[in-house]
Amino acid sequence: MFRHVRELQFEAKPEKPDALYAAKFQEILGGQYGEMTVMMQYLWQGFSCRMPGKYKDMIMDIGTEEIAHVEMLTTMLARLLEGAPAETTASAAAANPVLAAVLGGQNPQHAIVAGGGAMPTNSMGVPWNASYIVASGNLLADFRANVTAEAQGRLQTSRLYGMTDDPGVRAMLKFNLARDTWHQQQWLLGIEQLVADGYSDVIETSNAEEEDQRWNKAFYSPNPGSTAGEGRWAQGPTLVGDGQIEFVPDAPPLTDDTGVLPAPDPLLHATYDGSQGPGAPGTPGGGLKKAGQGLVDKVKDALD
Repeated sequence: MFRHVRELQFEAKPEKPDALYAAKFQEILGGQYGEMTVMMQYLWQGFSCRMPGKYKDMIMDIGTEEIAHVEMLTTMLARLLEGAPAETTASAAAANPVLAAVLGGQNPQHAIVAGGGAMPTNSMGVPWNASYIVASGNLLADFRANVTAEAQGRLQTSRLYGMTDDPGVRAMLKFNLARDTWHQQQWLLGIEQLVADGYSDVIETSNAEEEDQRWNKAFYSPNPGSTAGEGRWAQGPTLVGDGQIEFVPDAPPLTDDTGVLPAPDPLLHATYDGSQGPGAPGTPGGGLKKAGQGLVDKVKDALD
């Protein structure tokens, strides 16, 4: 259950409308790292969290706050679009609002599709996509993705801050910058808590016993002359366990497998020199065909 109050979390009052800026502003609402993404990402992680108590509550608290951020941004966008299409200096466009919008850099869909309101799109008009969100069920992996999302979102907000001198817009963006700063820290502290509570190592290490132990401490450098070995990532103790990092310079292949593919299914009509012998149905295309036919035969047999 969610609760809603009429007041915004923070005011969204531009000093004056600016349809051109509104088109740019769409990025931090419906872009890959916009507020819609973190809202859905955190809520989905919270809905699926199998750790009742402080972890689930923390995720849901932040996700619910992000709903408030989406509401703030959509309100700001609608107010920036007040009176749109914006005026342009081209007198020839004055009689054609859509043409004026294009020449002035405004997104015409703000007027045509959304009736002067915000849209669930990025700054180029591309619709928000659910594939942007990360919700794996593994809290360590998810919290790391959340730090990235907040860092990217904050960076884009910071860039937009520099694209306006409107004091009302800047006031709200200052608030958003502050919250993104804190949310990065919240997720990093969440990772610390996972480690302290014994639920995770510093990195994701499931099935650690199945790893090829020869290669779980090595910096593999296939670039001759690489200076990567000078960094901390290529020397000293590992972050997990008591091992030492090994730097492998000018690293060689670990196999003589050249990746030659098998002969193609003749039904796929691939270009082929015959070097792997004749192809036969049963390779990818033929296999699919045979599997489908087998299923049909089974259904027929059952009906008979």
